[in-house]
Amino acid sequence: MGNFGVFVRTAAVLLVFQLFEVLCDITDGNTEHLKREHSLMKPYQDRELQVAATVRGAGVGNSPSSQWDFWGSTLVTSSYVRLTSDEKSKQGSIWNTVPCHLKDWEMHVQFKIHGSGKKSLHGDGIALWYTKDKLHPGPVFGNQDQFIGLAIVVDTFRNDLHGMDRSFPFISAMVSNGSVNYDHGKDGRASELGGCSAEIRNKDHDTYLAIRYSKGRLTLMIDVEDKNEWRECIDIGGVRLPTGYFFGASAATGDLSDNHDIISMKMYQLMVEHTPEEENEDWTKIEPSVSLLKSPK
Repeated sequence: MGNFGVFVRTAAVLLVFQLFEVLCDITDGNTEHLKREHSLMKPYQDRELQVAATVRGAGVGNSPSSQWDFWGSTLVTSSYVRLTSDEKSKQGSIWNTVPCHLKDWEMHVQFKIHGSGKKSLHGDGIALWYTKDKLHPGPVFGNQDQFIGLAIVVDTFRNDLHGMDRSFPFISAMVSNGSVNYDHGKDGRASELGGCSAEIRNKDHDTYLAIRYSKGRLTLMIDVEDKNEWRECIDIGGVRLPTGYFFGASAATGDLSDNHDIISMKMYQLMVEHTPEEENEDWTKIEPSVSLLKSPK
């Protein structure tokens, strides 16, 4: 009976660990680990944004009490933050003013892309950022090219007519140390780490992205089919990202257009153990890189 008791206790412990591993695959939104200083949630005016107006330039929303900066065509309402309206030649962005010092994190983004354009007559898309610099407008979905950090791109318009092996909208990830260009003509293929197609335009239901970075692994999950379940889009190891960068979101329109809305950005801290060597490393000095790719110089 003594051996049997040990067996039962051991089996129970193993079962608990297995369940823990499954539950840790994606955070369940536990508010204990929600980092409000990096999160954007309704009501925007009463909390993070404290303003409801169209912002032209970077002069509004950057008071010491605000945790978010705005730029360009960004419009803040009681229901959403609209980065661009369904008009041509618009750019807008929103940036967290608080640098993130978490080594392991997960960002849940609720967004909506919609407009009057039919079939492929819409664009250009949304990009989500974790970068060294913020509020640097440019040609990459409203943000600068040759950025330093991570970009998650939701590209709704096909530029490369030879790249017919994938359907659009297409979601991809890119890591840059400041020397990598985003090639719009090729839809960013040369610099992407991976991606997936997803029907996300003009949906009557909520659409979500979850970006997880933990122990050198970047995972992107999507929930866009109104099934209340995550589907893996990207999962890649060997990713090096520093602490102290800024989260943001931007969007752009050109000759074609869409409404690009952010409803919420919720940041969660992941409770992960690191080796003594990892803990002693100065994470602020890590160069963004991916071990599977050569770092351009």
